[in-house]
Amino acid sequence: MSEAPVSTYRVQLRREFGFADVAGIAGYLADLGVTHVYLSPILQAAPGSAHGYDVVDHTRISEELGGEDGFRSMAAGLHEAGLRIVVDIVPNHMALPVPEDLSPVLWPVLSEGRGSPYARWLDVDWEAGDGRIVLPVLGGPPEEVRDELVEDGDVLRYHDHVFPLPGDHYRLAYWREGPNYRRFFEISTLAGLRVEDPEVFDRTHEVILRLVREGLIDGLRVDHPDGLAAPRAYLSRLTDETRGMWTVVEKILTGPEELAPDWPCAGTTGYDALNMVGGVFVDPAAEGPLTEAYMAFTGGPGDFAEVAHQAKRQMAEHGLRPEVDRLHRALQAALPSHDPDQMRRALVALLVAMPVYRVYVEPGEEMLPHTRRVVAEAVQAARRRLPEDLHPVLDTIAPVVSGEAGCSDLAAEVAVRFQQTAAPLMAKGVEDTAFYRWSRLAARNEVGGEPERFAVTPAEFHEFCARLARDWPFTMTTLSTHDTKRQEDVRARLAALAELDEEWTAAVLRWRAPDSPLEPDLEYLLWQTVVGAWPLAPERLAEYLTKAMREAKTRTSWTDPDPAYEEAVLAYARECVPEEDVTAFVALMEPYARANMLGQKLVQLAMPGVADVYQGCELVGLSLVDPDNRRPVDYGERRRRLARLDAGESPRDLDDEKLLVTSRTLRLRRRHPEWFGPDLYEPVEATGPAAGHALAFRRGGAVAVATRLPAGLEAHGGWRDTALDLPKGPWRDVITGAVHEDTALERVLSHLPVALLVQGDA
Repeated sequence: MSEAPVSTYRVQLRREFGFADVAGIAGYLADLGVTHVYLSPILQAAPGSAHGYDVVDHTRISEELGGEDGFRSMAAGLHEAGLRIVVDIVPNHMALPVPEDLSPVLWPVLSEGRGSPYARWLDVDWEAGDGRIVLPVLGGPPEEVRDELVEDGDVLRYHDHVFPLPGDHYRLAYWREGPNYRRFFEISTLAGLRVEDPEVFDRTHEVILRLVREGLIDGLRVDHPDGLAAPRAYLSRLTDETRGMWTVVEKILTGPEELAPDWPCAGTTGYDALNMVGGVFVDPAAEGPLTEAYMAFTGGPGDFAEVAHQAKRQMAEHGLRPEVDRLHRALQAALPSHDPDQMRRALVALLVAMPVYRVYVEPGEEMLPHTRRVVAEAVQAARRRLPEDLHPVLDTIAPVVSGEAGCSDLAAEVAVRFQQTAAPLMAKGVEDTAFYRWSRLAARNEVGGEPERFAVTPAEFHEFCARLARDWPFTMTTLSTHDTKRQEDVRARLAALAELDEEWTAAVLRWRAPDSPLEPDLEYLLWQTVVGAWPLAPERLAEYLTKAMREAKTRTSWTDPDPAYEEAVLAYARECVPEEDVTAFVALMEPYARANMLGQKLVQLAMPGVADVYQGCELVGLSLVDPDNRRPVDYGERRRRLARLDAGESPRDLDDEKLLVTSRTLRLRRRHPEWFGPDLYEPVEATGPAAGHALAFRRGGAVAVATRLPAGLEAHGGWRDTALDLPKGPWRDVITGAVHEDTALERVLSHLPVALLVQGDA
């Protein structure tokens, strides 16, 4: 593998913040201490794209961002500042834009059908469409909207849509019908790419690989590898083409799942680290009280598993039904002698029972032991849900979907389709549905997280870090991304609720109006959102609540909205928030939230891996789910704050403190990368009455220490005689500059709840 970044800074590109704007903050980012700027996708996206993942033309760099000339100019400016570039790439899917003739891929397929050289790009089930591609773009059944279809010369227009005439190779369908091509999740405007085809790989990667060879790109982030037919083979090809360039994958790992050891990449984009770091700052003793309080408030279950099961089943039968139908058809072809209805019931049960996003099955290759265990676990879980007469059917289909039934073309397609269906079902069923239905502690409802895992012990955290240092030393770590459900410091505040469970329970009961129209779980989530992101403008809260209740899909949804219920919820939210009381409660939380915010930031930046900072989160990050977390960042303010701190001024507020922690830790990593390399991780014990409140570890010549469970620490009288088990000093804290002759935590952490200690002049 080529040289890995020491740290990255994620930038969300958009029309309002393009390549020239990134070049304009090069000096600031260099001063902050990062080594690489990490860009969202740079290829030409669909008109009005706010994120870049809807690529419409792989042959061009986005004109809205500045085009290729703008990219090259930006790269020169970043290089001059000593910064390199990491780029996010999207191999799994492409946009089907409006109007359709903007796509150099889609338009020929609509015009020529299966005979088009671009037909091989799209993963279309042509038989299911009677030889045509089915486009679910109509606002109603075809017979009801016929008058809205207008022939205009050699094209057919439908509102902003445009299609070639004659329409022999496509069929326009009601949007509820679903397409006959693989999608990204349930988004019909994002069509799956067959990047396993060498020609498709070549054409979709041509621009990126050219920039890599020219030395303008120094690292890659691969979006959604779970959607690929053969992710291991894809990564092998990518590694060959980039000569081993540092590459991380957006692979969501849940539970005990680990990244496949034979995937040729440096690791993941860091959701596993995010959830481990967040969990170690949650008080495990509060699990019982908070569960009881949640159940009493909502009347809901204390167990997340059943909520997740029901949500996944709903998605399998509705939102992702086209994908399940296609998998079912493939399974019928492979096992034609079995009853189709029974086979479907067993198939859905097995899909829903999958405990991970996908297993590492690639046709013709030996199944890994981890894959075998996961499939066996899913089969047993599905068996418990199915009647006995379907158990033999389940036993018949399990070897086929897991790739154990041989490598015939039919069996191979089933195995691939099963993985490509299981991953979006987990994402949409759990993250985008169940997470909005069960809100015991929303800090734990994060991408890649397990809400039922209330907390992480220090021992578990140290074990995780030791494994990263040994096996994946150049994986990415992060606390916030463009996809997180809430930014890092919202979660840090909510983690403090675990130490204030009595005060919290009293507050939500006090704030809840007797005539509240909200479903109980939505209201419980509402109040966590309010205190987590306070101060919260009404329009931001309304936008969040709209998304939350539609994602939950209980009373309303994106596809079947209930306007009356939604308006009742939003009217309640506008009127119900007692600002003075909420402000007082947040003030009560703030000393403990401060320790969590600074602690998790130091830990994430100093632990094994390539440390990423999401744009703007060097100050307190209190944004909610997208698009809230893609709001403009005030870099002028950040420059001014950093200049003051660099001039020796003491921090004025929590924003300054977080910027100080971030910049000093990043600079130390850049100055001494050898301290943060492979196998360099060692837990540091504390001794004394408050030892359990210190989380400390050594990275080479540096020791990071953070305060955990600060309310409990305060209640038990502070640090008293607690000290780190380290040699005598002097130790210098690179964050504050203070020098300590010993490591008594009462002195080391007297100014900030964190410290980064070194000996000598490092």
